[in-house]
Amino acid sequence: MIEITVCVGSSCHLKGAYEVIKEFERQIPLYGLENVVELKAGFCLGRCAEAVTVKIGGKYFTSVASKDVAGLLEVVKNGGVKED
Repeated sequence: MIEITVCVGSSCHLKGAYEVIKEFERQIPLYGLENVVELKAGFCLGRCAEAVTVKIGGKYFTSVASKDVAGLLEVVKNGGVKED
């Protein structure tokens, strides 16, 4: 499984982390990735100035908004991110 962790620390929370999580929950089934990824919320990923931070496998993505979720899932689906 590829782990997707969305930071829900203070900075990320204030910049819309929960909207990002909701969008991942909505789109993961649309991409057929229910058995490929595991979505988690995590506290501070250490990139507060660039919130919202998402870690997929071993890669960090910063300044993520809900509009970016489809692009991130496309990367996962096409093999651009592997298990950590």
